[in-house]
Amino acid sequence: MDKFIKTECGLNKYKDLKASKTTLGRIRFYWFVVIASFRDRILKF
Repeated sequence: MDKFIKTECGLNKYKDLKASKTTLGRIRFYWFVVIASFRDRILKF
């Protein structure tokens, strides 16, 4: 995932959300991956 999410804070958030096993946690995880990948890869902030 380091290839798609490049910021240190983004990778930390990725690890925290990935550890969540609840349904809401999974939804937040997938939502985060899509938005963070888009933001870091395409918009290059």
